[in-house]
Order: sequence, then C-alpha cells, then structure tokens
Amino acid sequence: MADRKHIPTETKLRLFSKAAGHCQRPECLQPLFPAEMGGDKHLAEMAHVIPHGETGPRHEQRPAGEFEADSFENLILLCPTCHRIIDKDPDSYSRGTLLGWKSNHFATLAQKQGICAYDERSQVRDAVVAAMAENKAVWKEFAPSGGSSFEYDPESESAKTWEQRMRSVILPNHFRIQAIIKANLHHMTEAERQTFARYQEHVRGLSERHVCGVAGGAIRYPADMDGVFA
Repeated sequence: MADRKHIPTETKLRLFSKAAGHCQRPECLQPLFPAEMGGDKHLAEMAHVIPHGETGPRHEQRPAGEFEADSFENLILLCPTCHRIIDKDPDSYSRGTLLGWKSNHFATLAQKQGICAYDERSQVRDAVVAAMAENKAVWKEFAPSGGSSFEYDPESESAKTWEQRMRSVILPNHFRIQAIIKANLHHMTEAERQTFARYQEHVRGLSERHVCGVAGGAIRYPADMDGVFA
C-alpha cells in the first residue's frame, strides 16, 4: 500500500482486510501480492475517493460538514493501473461508484473465486481444508523454528523466503478461508463462531506484521480451527 505516514496502521489493516488482498475495482480484482513477484512486493495503493484539497478528482463531491479525507470510509484499495484509471476520468468514476465497489467487493470477489453458500457443512469443510492444507505445507517447509530463528538475521535467504510465502500464499489463503466462512456462517455452531473470531484476530496480527511492518500483534493460530465444520 502506498505509504502515507498520517494514515494509521489500523486503517491500513482494515483496508487490506476488506480488500482480501485484491484490487477493489470489480473489472480487475487483481491479486495485490502477485505470485509472479514472489510475494516480495505488493501493488496495493490507497486511493482517496475524495481528495484532501479543493482540487483533484471528485473534489466537487465532497460531503457537507466535517470530513476526514484519510478516513477508512474515504479510501479504497486499488492496483496502480486502476488508481490511474479512476483519477484520470473522475466523471466516469463518481464517489457513489467507488463506494459501491468497496461495499460489494467481498461478494464480487467471492463470485469470481467460486466461493458460495453451501447446502452442507461437509462442503464448507472441504473448501476450507483445501486452503488450510496449502498453508500448513508452506508453514512446515519454511516457517521459522519456534517463531524466532529469523530474528537475528532478517536478511537471510530463509527469512526472505518465509516472508515471500507469507505474502504470496499464506495471507491470500487466509483471506479466502475467511470469505468462505463468512458466506457460510449459518452452518457454524456458537463454539465455532468463537474459534473463528480468534482466527480472524490471528490473521489480523499476521497482516499487521507482514503488510504494515508492525511486530508483536499476532495471537497464535487457534488449534480448534482444524476441526471447524467437521
């Protein structure tokens, strides 16, 4: 994401979480940590729906009264190409259009990825397990032993490989799992919902560390997630 120091980490995390790692323009939906870049870099840019000043794209659509340009509500996560498209032709991309993209993004992305509400718990289980299995394989192969072996040499090849897999494989899978579960909450027991809440906090902490560079916020992966929908 474009680095704007005055935009709080919490806002960046909410944006990335709501975008599920993909450009929020429905005609695009490009992964923002593309596999061909190895997870080393991301493409995400925080685009202002309404600009800071009295000029700029869509400035005439500024709401009346108190307005914060850097608020979560006024930002949308896009790839660089789509960011240029909306700002070069603001008449075609109004405030309402952009906010509509953002509001409908999860549903649009889920449809593209084949995520849906299933009739049976077992179907949800199969979809979740497939994404979990890849994450576990990557974790087993590349994760730091005890969670700390890279701290002394973050520039080592092992550390770089782990960071790449985290951004290009593990986090996108986590976002996919969350989308699958949110589409199928009606199949969850109350205990599973509590486990899912802890899992969401786990993913939030991973995003905080590996996307925003803020360490120390992640809780451990809740082991009960392995049994959801079983």
